[in-house]
Amino acid sequence: MKSHTSLIDKLLRGQCNVPLAAFLTALLSLPLMALSAQTIEVTRTTCEYATNPLALTTSTPRLGWQLQGPAGAGQSAYQVEVYALSPTGERLGYWDSGKVSSAQSQQVAYGGVPLQPEERYYWHIRVWDGADQASDWSPVAEFRLAPTTASLNGAQWIGAITQADAKFPKARNYHEGELRKPDVKAAWDEVDSLAWRSIILRREFEASKAIADATVHVCGLGHYELTINGQKVGDGEFTPLWSDYDKTIYYNTFDVTQQVRQGPNAIGVLLGNGFYNMVGAGRYRKLQIGFGPETLLLQLVVRYADGSQEVIASSEDWRYDLSPITFHSIYGGEDYDARLEQPGWNLAGFDDSMWKPVVVQEQPKAQLRPQPTTPVKIMQRYEAVSKHKLTAEELTEAGQKMKREVDPSAIVLDMGQNLAGFPEIKVKGKKGQTITLLVGETLEKCGAVNQRQTGRPYSFTYTLRGNGEETWHPRFSYYGYRYIQVEGAVLKGQKNPDRLPVIRQIQSCFVYNSADDAGSFSCSSPILTDAHQLIYKAIRSNMQAVFTDCPHREKLGWLEQDHLCGPGLLYNLDLTTYYPKLMQDMADAQYADGRVPTTAPEYVVFAGPGLDVFADSPEWGSAIVMVPFMYRDEYGDDSLIRQYYRQMRHYVDYLTSRSEGNLIDFGLGDWYDYDGEHPGGFSRLTPVGLVASAHYYMDACYMAEAARIVGNAYDAQYFAQLAQDVKEAFNAQYYNAATHQYGTGSQCSNALPLFLDMVPIGDKQAVLDNLTADIRAHGTRLTTGDVGNRYLFQALARHGLNELMYAMNNHEEAPGYGFQLKYGATTLTEQWDPRQGNSWNHFMMGQIDEWLFATLAGIQPNAQDGGYQHLTIAPQPVGDLTEVSATHQTLYGQVEVHWTLEADGTFNLTVTVPTNCTASIYLPGEGYSKEVGSGTHTLTAHIK
Repeated sequence: MKSHTSLIDKLLRGQCNVPLAAFLTALLSLPLMALSAQTIEVTRTTCEYATNPLALTTSTPRLGWQLQGPAGAGQSAYQVEVYALSPTGERLGYWDSGKVSSAQSQQVAYGGVPLQPEERYYWHIRVWDGADQASDWSPVAEFRLAPTTASLNGAQWIGAITQADAKFPKARNYHEGELRKPDVKAAWDEVDSLAWRSIILRREFEASKAIADATVHVCGLGHYELTINGQKVGDGEFTPLWSDYDKTIYYNTFDVTQQVRQGPNAIGVLLGNGFYNMVGAGRYRKLQIGFGPETLLLQLVVRYADGSQEVIASSEDWRYDLSPITFHSIYGGEDYDARLEQPGWNLAGFDDSMWKPVVVQEQPKAQLRPQPTTPVKIMQRYEAVSKHKLTAEELTEAGQKMKREVDPSAIVLDMGQNLAGFPEIKVKGKKGQTITLLVGETLEKCGAVNQRQTGRPYSFTYTLRGNGEETWHPRFSYYGYRYIQVEGAVLKGQKNPDRLPVIRQIQSCFVYNSADDAGSFSCSSPILTDAHQLIYKAIRSNMQAVFTDCPHREKLGWLEQDHLCGPGLLYNLDLTTYYPKLMQDMADAQYADGRVPTTAPEYVVFAGPGLDVFADSPEWGSAIVMVPFMYRDEYGDDSLIRQYYRQMRHYVDYLTSRSEGNLIDFGLGDWYDYDGEHPGGFSRLTPVGLVASAHYYMDACYMAEAARIVGNAYDAQYFAQLAQDVKEAFNAQYYNAATHQYGTGSQCSNALPLFLDMVPIGDKQAVLDNLTADIRAHGTRLTTGDVGNRYLFQALARHGLNELMYAMNNHEEAPGYGFQLKYGATTLTEQWDPRQGNSWNHFMMGQIDEWLFATLAGIQPNAQDGGYQHLTIAPQPVGDLTEVSATHQTLYGQVEVHWTLEADGTFNLTVTVPTNCTASIYLPGEGYSKEVGSGTHTLTAHIK
């Protein structure tokens, strides 16, 4: 094509004398050739679902790619090339797949010669379309395997104090109630305060030659901030991600080629405690825990242009000092004294003669693993939408409510959005002046920040160094809040008779896991559109190292959300690498008898009178069985089922060990169900045993399928029989054949067996009628809670009762999403009625998102083996809805659905199907279906 283009250019410029026929031939052939070269294009490549990963744990990584092309285009074949480069730049071939006839474009396993740890590998892909026209090669991507444990052993764990000298109590975690016991308190009083202090560590080195490549592997516990030559490495917060530090410790790998320079270099590390050791010291604490004192492991590998390399590792020749962070707690807040800063401490040439030599610490007993998923980052920032200076009367009342003296300068800022994170300030003032920032979700009647339901006291303080504008935000603590109460400063532009520090800018930093968004939803109902945003903001607030319950009071990874909200989470977010991390957390938390606790990592053991029930509940522990199947359904990837089959089976065996007559009767049941009179809490309407046994049945069904997937015929038969036995026992115990009611006849009681198809043949309609009658008897309102919601919503949807589902949720009364919106919530609240108190930032009631995407928009994966290479679009117009728009980013590209309903009953549907995918489209009302390929399709039906 290039020669034709050159010929045409010359002809047009009169620089070439050729016959006209030749000119026309060249001109006409050009667009045809251009079209054939661009019929299909590789647009996005991943390796183990990540872009250019640096520390893979598998020697046979799976590759994936997305395609773009004209309507109907698909892949008929592919070719992958994987290679490395020699020090001289010579290409070393590792795998050439050749032309493989296949439409597969995800989870294509590497099939070449053995790969080596830490080697840099390059790969690219080209594909052929249905006309056997080849695409261009994709841009070159990279991946590397993680270093071996042995290769990291050259680095030592270092810090300020050893485990023995720190004197942490042997029992690693204590609930807040236990901490009041004299013997427990005395044990914690013995801990050396140095074990809780934030420290900075440094090391200089000389890079003697031209640098070709530099890679650093680093773990700082509980969290770290790494700099090389004064520049922060990475943009994560609270790294590495939380884990059970007795089982798994994560490290991060960074390419720092651009930060290491020939000549003198300096490495600087700031350490904080996080959940590795949690201090109270008069601030709020949910628990207290001590895995060990702050510690660092670091290995920097510098490869030179001449092929040699140098390794700089953490060792006894590093030095440390205390950081300017004088107090920090994941639960209590953070204090920073900028007067203690040491300018240049992380640059080469700094005089560290007054610093102390580090001590070599005991090696943690946990397995060291590369962090498998995306980091937590500052993802959004919010400015204040209003401000209010507390009056003298309000200050007096605030002091009484807050149980502290409130500074007369107090100003309360509404940041407009409830979120998880921390404030960032830009301030100017005198050396030694201190600013206090109090944060909270709600306000007292007097206008002051309220922390009564979310854990108090919690605060941030900043003491100025006093040399120009200073910028600061906390490093190792965060909170859930909307409002900021500023004390000890004035805002820019305000009168300042006391010459207080002037805050020139204050922002709320919204901090959450940086996994990509994967969905959007809107519709003509403002309530449902805004409810989706409530849920999304709550999900993001609670998407940290794990899915937490709330970003303030607990910050714990309660497991029921992972599967009860699982489909909605998967519609909204890219969880390809995040769910595997959660599975590792669950496996690490599993007990020897198979029990999976309610939280993972299990940072607190709920034990003792009144607390045992919070330690073990089937609806929570069953996440270890259900999450791998939800992952399979979304991504067409059964790897989690295969990898964790043993742990899944062990958990169901545990439930069996606790069963009597094939039923179980323990746990939290339908937590936070709604009776209209009491605040949420323990299940009031539905028998605990009914809910627990229904999940036992569900687990057994899943395990029968899991056994078939892994090829275990014995287990497949065993679990199929167990499921049948549990079903029979369940119906004998909980089903009243005369009244066609399960349990108490509550919505959860009847919805669960309907969802699970446990109802005897012929009785389904009668049970369904009882369910709908109860909903109408409650004013077309739900009574379900954290557990029952999903099963209620889906029982209605799967039985075609979407009109009732819509009426039950599209209103502004309690219980309902609209009431929360009407009451001013910007994230989903813990209680159906937020006036009942507690958290204003929970996503556990957000199960409606599954219905919004799967039913109203109708976007559904392949029902057989999961994934979206063949998908279903089956939208359901309901009520007075006139429009729905939704998108979902699949492994293959973005699915888009938009429909409108006109007054005359004309239903207009526009669907975009990604390249290399097909879809079955079902139109409402007419029973019409159509099979389509990729591209945008517009269809019309008449439904009224």
